[in-house]
Amino acid sequence: MVCSALRRLVQVHVSLARKASGVCRGHEHRPAAPGAPGGVVELLGKSYPQDGYSNLSRKVLSKVGRNLHNQQHHPLWLVKERVKAHFYQRFGGRSGTPLFSVYDDLSPVVTTWQNFDSLLIPADHPSRKKGDNYYLNETHMLRAHTSAHQWDLLRAGLDAFLVVGDVYRRDQIDAQHYPVFHQLEAVRLFSRHQLFAGVKDGESLQLFEQSSRSAHKQETHTMEATKLVEFDLKQTLTGLMTCLFGDGLDIRWVDCCFPFTHPSFEMEINFRGEWLEVLGCGVMEQQLVNSAGAQDRVGWACGLGLERLAMILYDIPDIRLFWSEDERFLGQFRVGDIEQSVRFQPLSKYPAVMNDISFWLPPENYTENDFYDLVRTIGGDLVEKVDLIDKFEHPKTHRTSHCYRITYRHMERTLSQREVGRIHQAVQEAAVRLLGVEGRF
Repeated sequence: MVCSALRRLVQVHVSLARKASGVCRGHEHRPAAPGAPGGVVELLGKSYPQDGYSNLSRKVLSKVGRNLHNQQHHPLWLVKERVKAHFYQRFGGRSGTPLFSVYDDLSPVVTTWQNFDSLLIPADHPSRKKGDNYYLNETHMLRAHTSAHQWDLLRAGLDAFLVVGDVYRRDQIDAQHYPVFHQLEAVRLFSRHQLFAGVKDGESLQLFEQSSRSAHKQETHTMEATKLVEFDLKQTLTGLMTCLFGDGLDIRWVDCCFPFTHPSFEMEINFRGEWLEVLGCGVMEQQLVNSAGAQDRVGWACGLGLERLAMILYDIPDIRLFWSEDERFLGQFRVGDIEQSVRFQPLSKYPAVMNDISFWLPPENYTENDFYDLVRTIGGDLVEKVDLIDKFEHPKTHRTSHCYRITYRHMERTLSQREVGRIHQAVQEAAVRLLGVEGRF
């Protein structure tokens, strides 16, 4: 299996990646390397037995516990604090206390039930694939979204909260994607009285009915309730984006589909002449709300990426920079006021080194994310991006080959072709040995 092969890869090549990278120097968190089925991974003070689902690399495990969003003056912390400040100022509860409570230190280790089933994600949904997620074992994983905590917090009786944390997904390699990033989740529920307060003849309106599902509402919601929840959602998020980016911001809403909200939307903003998607949201599925014990309420939920917002707000060009401990980067965000404007001044951009790799794909069980994870495991943060530049199908054998271009660039110094060559050679050898490909080097 590819996953067990990747575990062996970690143990063989981790010293090479550490020597070459140096990007995360000084970090003392040293989780144990994942073992073969039957072994155990120690993570955040707990032990998790390994099985055939386990596919964590030391590269990813080394990020657990870093909590960049809680490091004062880190750009992700600045965005989080600005969002918190907006919600605190805009929404007050009884006695002047904040309406929204904030949870930013929940463990990233969740059960597969929390990450998928609690959110009504079907058992055969593609988002569950091992190729897209990081599993500790068949029942536990690193959360793929902060939505994994929705059900538990609703069950605890909360009806307005923010959840902030690191999330983990296997993905492509480029300046916008990293296997660890940070999300902020917002949820708000309404009782019948809260939703219809101030509405003319509101006392005669109802939250629920039994009808049919349409593109505009769920089968259990009245149209009046749906439209009011949708209005509050969009008004809240428009206010947030205006707070972050300033007045006069052009915003548009795009209909989309999520398993846990309906209707669902993505918000796009026009920033410097380009439409950018910044968050997803929608009216919460009533089945989810009911299962958490809030049968008499309706609500909305939204999720946004902190890196995405920080890269736009501060002109940060490469997502790897968020993990840098270079004072030339971090020092730019030590401001006295979280609302102070910051424009990232690029560090000297060191030259890239590009090497290609070509191979015949195995007849089955190959996914690009397995290759990307292998490259990240060996090359670490020296890998700036990986592009699939060519595909070829042999006219007689019908075998398929891929050619990838790997771009290596250190964030703090110039790389030599010799040291990149050692890493690239390790990638080639590991791809043949562990992914079952045949080299065309």
